[in-house]
Amino acid sequence: MTLGSFLKYWLPVLAWMVFIFIGSTDLLSAEHTSRFIGPFLRWLAPDVSDATIASIQLIVRKCAHLTEYAILAALFYRALRLHRTRVLGAAFVFAGLYAALDEFHQSFVASRTGTAYDVMIDCAGAMIGLVIYRLINRRNAAREASEAGLSKSKIENRRNAARGASEAGLSK
Repeated sequence: MTLGSFLKYWLPVLAWMVFIFIGSTDLLSAEHTSRFIGPFLRWLAPDVSDATIASIQLIVRKCAHLTEYAILAALFYRALRLHRTRVLGAAFVFAGLYAALDEFHQSFVASRTGTAYDVMIDCAGAMIGLVIYRLINRRNAAREASEAGLSKSKIENRRNAARGASEAGLSK
């Protein structure tokens, strides 16, 4: 692997993992995020109850779990496809393993708790991210095929051949 392909494919994965790790510290704990969500909700609806704010904050935080692991899984898939074409399962497993490690890390942070429930939410987010990524890729391949008058399989074959040729040329 060349430095260029590492920077293009794997650096975003590593950067996103660092972002998740930092978010798992006290910095983005419920205590700290409530300082933003609560006042914002009170600005929108001054008569909102504390229980409603707590419920909305929980939903926002769980949606953040889904989103961050959807992005991580899509980045893993993108990076792994550089080496092989059938890596959807591997991307899901890597994202799930990182989710478990992240929750384990949170269990050592005083203001955080690591739970299996959050790992399940993270894995659901990873699956959603992979499905969305695949749908976008298929749509783009279909559009390219219709523009060029080629079948989807021919487009994929050309992409794989180009990817293999660029890797062979870059690794010399």
